[in-house]
Amino acid sequence: MFATHLRRRVTALTVLALVVLGASQLVATSSGAGIPVRYTVQPGDTLWSIASAQYGGDPRDAIATIEGANRLASDTVYAGDVLLLPSA
Repeated sequence: MFATHLRRRVTALTVLALVVLGASQLVATSSGAGIPVRYTVQPGDTLWSIASAQYGGDPRDAIATIEGANRLASDTVYAGDVLLLPSA
């Protein structure tokens, strides 16, 4: 009787440990928000050129991301501005 109870407990704890370990691996490999990169705008840069160079895919999506992260009121940037570029 005691051996059966002990075996069930060990099995339950093993399953729980595997679930926790699996969940921690999912969290660790998440491609969620990473550390943003600071980018200093160079003469001649535009949001389009920055988005094209720093992100893949449609630059319009990246421009929206950059504008949101930097709370830009317009799409004009000036040489010397420092922008936060969130990870893709």
